Amino acid sequence: MRILLAICFGLLAMPVLAHKPSDSYLSISVQEQTVSGQWDIALRDLDYALGLDDNGDNRITWGEAQQHQAQIDAYALAHLAISTKHQVCRLAPVNHQVDKHTDGAYAVLQFAVVCPTAVRVLSVDYRLFFDLDPSHRGLLRLQNQGQTQTAVLSPEQPMRELQLGTRSNWRAFSEFAQEGVWHIWIGYDHILFLISLLLPAVLWRVDSGWQPVRQFRTAFIEVAKIVTAFTLAHSITLSLATLQVLNVPSRWVESAIAASVLLAALNNIYPLVLKRIWLVAFGFGLIHGLGFASVLTDLGLPGDALALALVGFNLGVEAGQFAIVTVFLPLAFYLRQTWYYQRLTVGIGSWLIAVVAVFWLLDRSLDLGWAQLI
Repeated sequence: MRILLAICFGLLAMPVLAHKPSDSYLSISVQEQTVSGQWDIALRDLDYALGLDDNGDNRITWGEAQQHQAQIDAYALAHLAISTKHQVCRLAPVNHQVDKHTDGAYAVLQFAVVCPTAVRVLSVDYRLFFDLDPSHRGLLRLQNQGQTQTAVLSPEQPMRELQLGTRSNWRAFSEFAQEGVWHIWIGYDHILFLISLLLPAVLWRVDSGWQPVRQFRTAFIEVAKIVTAFTLAHSITLSLATLQVLNVPSRWVESAIAASVLLAALNNIYPLVLKRIWLVAFGFGLIHGLGFASVLTDLGLPGDALALALVGFNLGVEAGQFAIVTVFLPLAFYLRQTWYYQRLTVGIGSWLIAVVAVFWLLDRSLDLGWAQLI
């Protein structure tokens, strides 16, 4: 019972985190010996750190951003250091804008990088928001003479040394693969949708009640169908959205994802779809793929670098998802005959998931800002 209570409290805490993870986009351009940078930082993150919303209406206007521009510059540049040959470069703001990304408005800080010596190697030390949000990531893009290098900066790896004129495809691939694993593990709405579909996989419906399946093979095949359909679907839309073939507003996508979690949970409580659950997984998986895509879409990579990042990120998502299923299925099969699993886990657990999904759906579709108030 204590485990159940812990799960309940954990579910209720999830609305705070069930949105696009905090990312910023740092672009550095080197042309001969001239180095310049552009840093796109989400206004919602800056508001959390600095308090930009002067009138308290949960909206950051251009006027409010302008009033706090010096504070934004000082805060951002205090958390970024660029050096060459162990000599620190000076960062000087040159222009400011506000731009729209897939998940909202971003402050755009354009700055010059003045280095004391010729630039051959750039070292980037990134510390933005790590003290406030350990899940934050800095997505770095370095452009030099037609070549693009990428890196993902995190609390575990805040520093990166970039050799101009060279590119490690394997390192870029592995970093985005790790980022894919990270995004599925903190994507609680994606996880709850998948779990809602998998909960009845070790049971079958008889006379308005659940009965345990007899063989592990039966449950395994059902889970394999669901996971394969979900994987194929979100891989399709992740690729299409990242390649700019599809462009759906983030608010619609996030609302639809919340609705998919709600419907999947309610189907466990009031079963309407008992067969071919894999079709449900495929249909809603198309929407979930759009949710993953925003990470790569806003990075603005050229074709070859984008393909590498896309494949790595997608494989990372699948690996993270596989790890979840590997833990879930044997445990669910072992507990399938118990009252704890049939009534508490599937029954009450599905109700809790539905409640959380309703919270997400209202917050996202009506833009109520509830998650920021918790």
